[in-house]
Amino acid sequence: MYAIVDIAGQQFKVEAGNEIFVHRLEGNAGDKVVFDKVLVQLSDGAIVKNVAAPKVSATILDHLKGDKVIAFKKKRRKGYKRKVGHRQAFTKIKIDTIA
Repeated sequence: MYAIVDIAGQQFKVEAGNEIFVHRLEGNAGDKVVFDKVLVQLSDGAIVKNVAAPKVSATILDHLKGDKVIAFKKKRRKGYKRKVGHRQAFTKIKIDTIA
């Protein structure tokens, strides 16, 4: 069974036992989180119906940063150069149950 769930403004296809990276969530490593914005819940290709309030529960494994992204701007013959870097903050979570 898997579900498509909205986590921090992004949609993820999750199954029990999956480990995924999402945008930084509140909480510490080891905390439990519940996502109640389940868009669709599927079982063997068929949509599961008669579920009053589907929820996906997960455990926060770690907080970390992504790879560095470089933004470089230059205007030729003007002496203008600008280089900035950014590292996105992520949270690694493990999906426990889909109910």
